[in-house]
Amino acid sequence: MADTRKASRFIVPVAVAGVAAATIGLVPALAASGDPDLPEITAQQLIEKIAASDTQTLSGTFRISTDLGLPLGGLADLGALAGGGDGSSSADPTEKLTELVSGTHTLRVAADGPDRQKLTLLDGSDEYSLIHNGDDVWAYDSKSKEVFHEKGASGAPEGVDVDKQVPATPKQMADEILKAAGDTTSVTVGGTAKVAGRDAYQLMIKPKQSGSTVESIRIAVDAATGTPLKFTLASVEGGKPVVDAGFTKVDFGKPAASDFDFKVPEGAKVTEGAAEKDAAAEQKLPEDLAKELGGLGGFGDLGEGGGLNVIGEGWTTIAKLDSGAPAPKTDAAPKEIQGLLDSFGDKVTGKFGSGTVFKTKLVNALLTDDGKVYVGAVTQDALVNAANAGK
Repeated sequence: MADTRKASRFIVPVAVAGVAAATIGLVPALAASGDPDLPEITAQQLIEKIAASDTQTLSGTFRISTDLGLPLGGLADLGALAGGGDGSSSADPTEKLTELVSGTHTLRVAADGPDRQKLTLLDGSDEYSLIHNGDDVWAYDSKSKEVFHEKGASGAPEGVDVDKQVPATPKQMADEILKAAGDTTSVTVGGTAKVAGRDAYQLMIKPKQSGSTVESIRIAVDAATGTPLKFTLASVEGGKPVVDAGFTKVDFGKPAASDFDFKVPEGAKVTEGAAEKDAAAEQKLPEDLAKELGGLGGFGDLGEGGGLNVIGEGWTTIAKLDSGAPAPKTDAAPKEIQGLLDSFGDKVTGKFGSGTVFKTKLVNALLTDDGKVYVGAVTQDALVNAANAGK
């Protein structure tokens, strides 16, 4: 069971990339000029290498840059809608780590098996640290001098049988990906690279379908250990990647045990969390969001009215929701998001009638004037075509 847990951690980047609907192109890696000269490897072999990775310990520096294409202040407005700034501890990781979805950040990371990890977010002279040590999770915000502590936060979710959820061997994992493959994705090895001073292969994932907002996903995989070192998601819009995250320094040695110790600084305010807090928050957020949207007119009964339909497959999947009521007027929106709606919404028309497309570089949504919502990681044209087809 321990071995399957080790392997399962590193199949996550592949799953996020949409490999569940992938076609594995067995194309050997060819080293580009200036890149490390490594033995040829196929995409299937590289996926197996990721799955077989036995990395339990590491430390280093990690840099993440995110550009969703939202207007300035947009993410802050979305945070206000979701209930941020409600007076809870500024050190609470459920709020603090949302900063990573915008801008560029540098982090120090360390891990020693499944029970000890540390992440430090550097922000000028201020630091934010999140430490998991056994049953304890500590978070400290040096700027506000606040501490968040939660007990009993480790362990697998209740009712989840890891042995049944995760294939037993790397070969079985690769076979499962191949079995689930379709004609929507190309997965190849796109050469080699140097990442954090390490030789790496590059797993390239690209949609074969037109209409997706995703141009490509690149995962740099350490040639020696099979550990993913860098993840880059590029949009068809070009420009900066939507996500560019990876190590700038990495050491696979065992960190000192003292790295995971935490002592509450003198004078710091401590907020105690509860293990069941996250579950309660997950239930509360949709309710609060429904109330906000309900106040706009017509979105209070989303769960009862139209229902959700899925259109298409693979990278061009679109979710359609019919509220059964006219679309809300944007001038009735809560003030926290009024500017956001005005600044990144485009009016569109078609056979379906008229509506507004709210766009980011990754996920777009069409809200028609008669109360239908089409959303997906697809282009504006794809959303309009789906609405015109009346699907």
